[in-house]
Amino acid sequence: MAAGTILGIYVAATKGAGVMGHQKVSLKAGKGIEGDRYFSQTGKNRSNYKGQPDWEITLIESEVIESFNQRNGHGFHNSDFRRNLVTQGIGLNDLVGKTFTINNVSFYGVQLCEPCASLQKRLGVRLLPDLVHQGGLRAQIRSNGVIAVGDRVSAED
Repeated sequence: MAAGTILGIYVAATKGAGVMGHQKVSLKAGKGIEGDRYFSQTGKNRSNYKGQPDWEITLIESEVIESFNQRNGHGFHNSDFRRNLVTQGIGLNDLVGKTFTINNVSFYGVQLCEPCASLQKRLGVRLLPDLVHQGGLRAQIRSNGVIAVGDRVSAED
């Protein structure tokens, strides 16, 4: 069984707003993170990929951020990458098309969360090609619950 840990949780209440860190958040299946702009349906980028919602929650590996910073001489914080969850110790690319859990909440890995022009503009640095296929994971929330920093991320191999 593959396993990792949640290092950070970040939510943006409105489009363009800065992300706020949280120690724990409430999740609703099919809706997202309570307090996040997509939960309230104000987020304009709600989309589906092959019939699966891919806007409910996003994840990125802390190891990817650390490596990017080291290779390029940057000091970006985990929150600067604007993903909802920052993980450690689990390969998120391996979760595409798979079910995984965090604190008994079920998720489904819909597709990779590739870096976008908006993030590149916000950070003011070139992200491509460094973060191609390393920008994180877009996932669907399949059950309600609460998750917190320190919770275990686990997936069946």
